[in-house]
Amino acid sequence: MNDWPRGWNDGRDGGQDERYGRGSSQAEPEGARRMQHVRRPPQPQGRPQRPAVPPQGPGQSQGQGQGQRQGYGVPPQQAQSHDTFAGYDSGYNTGQVYGAPSGGHPGGPGGPGIPGQGPGGPGGPRRTGAAAPDWRKRIKIGSIVLVSALLVTTVGTYFWADGKVRREVDLSKVIERPKDDGCTTYLIVGSDSREGMSQEEKKRLHTGSADGKRTDSMMILAACSGGNSMISLPRDSDVEIPSFVGSESGKKYEGKGQRTKLNAAYAQDGPELLVRTVEYNTGLHIDHYAEIGFAGFAGIVDALGGVEMDIEKGFKDEKSGADFQAGKQTLNGEQALAFVRTRYAFAESDLARTKNQQKFLSALASQAATPGTIMNPFKLYPVMGAGLDTVIVDKDMSLFDLGEMFFAMKGITGGGGTSMNMPVSGSRGGNLVWDKAKVQQLVKQIQNDEKVTVSP
Repeated sequence: MNDWPRGWNDGRDGGQDERYGRGSSQAEPEGARRMQHVRRPPQPQGRPQRPAVPPQGPGQSQGQGQGQRQGYGVPPQQAQSHDTFAGYDSGYNTGQVYGAPSGGHPGGPGGPGIPGQGPGGPGGPRRTGAAAPDWRKRIKIGSIVLVSALLVTTVGTYFWADGKVRREVDLSKVIERPKDDGCTTYLIVGSDSREGMSQEEKKRLHTGSADGKRTDSMMILAACSGGNSMISLPRDSDVEIPSFVGSESGKKYEGKGQRTKLNAAYAQDGPELLVRTVEYNTGLHIDHYAEIGFAGFAGIVDALGGVEMDIEKGFKDEKSGADFQAGKQTLNGEQALAFVRTRYAFAESDLARTKNQQKFLSALASQAATPGTIMNPFKLYPVMGAGLDTVIVDKDMSLFDLGEMFFAMKGITGGGGTSMNMPVSGSRGGNLVWDKAKVQQLVKQIQNDEKVTVSP
């Protein structure tokens, strides 16, 4: 009995070669045989059509010819020149299955792979792609690093700046103080101190070379929930010097009913007596004291890159060095100092000067207390370095309190408060006399945390 399939017996049945196909001795091919239908996906345009998969012989297993290497389950006759006729490789000699995605058979290189099989067939290594980056984790770690860096920088900056503030005024030495109220009240002083200035700077800034220091400007800033108020105190204000304790000697001096100009109190015993005198003559409780000299004032303005001002009317003053035209302009440190010190160019010398001082300080605070300055280290550090070395405050004033003071000044510029001179009713011996009734009403509104409605 012949076990060879029909057409593969090499003529052993009856001595005849009944092979059909390549090398067959028969003139007629064998009858049509049912073929397994192979379904192929659509071919892209422009690609050559692959030849159909040859039918499986009865002796072939189902896995032969599908994803197998060369020669596995393929008769020798089909594994030779027929598959490479005229230079065309049909794919049978490599085990490639036509109709699979481009790049090879499903389990081969370039194919999607067969479940449970690697690129080398059953049991071969699995193909694994590179792990996708975890962007959520990366963003989370980056955010933590950024926040930590900002926190360290902020804390470091705070302690650096806090260490530069000069806390030299002891308000605990002030006696017989008025009752505290809900508002935070600052006494802001501009002195004519020339401390640390060279002869060249004194000449450039027109400060002169007088020894000691005097108050060049004074104002009360009341930060209240009902609205902020900035009240200038003319240095020629007629006030009474009350009893006080000497800041250096600790000795108590009895009041003698002496009436003098307000700036004389500062000249007599410094900031503590000035605070005592302001509180005694107004009835307001001063929570904090802040003072800045000529050099620090000009340095802050220059570090900011200048302060923009809208000057309503031009003026000139040889003593202060002022020479301004009307209109919007940016003042540098030298020009700003001349602007706030000028008094002789105006008919109402002291009152006109205090108005200019208020206007400029509000503009300075408005431009300093902005994100563009606070968030920019190239601006913030020079501004703080220029101002903090020359700012003198009370011992209880923190850097946070100093910042609140600037923001309160900025709020007045934005229309959220009142800016005015202390109400004046006349003069006495060249001193400006306050209007008692208006002053009492003004003080009462501040103490009650109400909006100030008193007119100067």
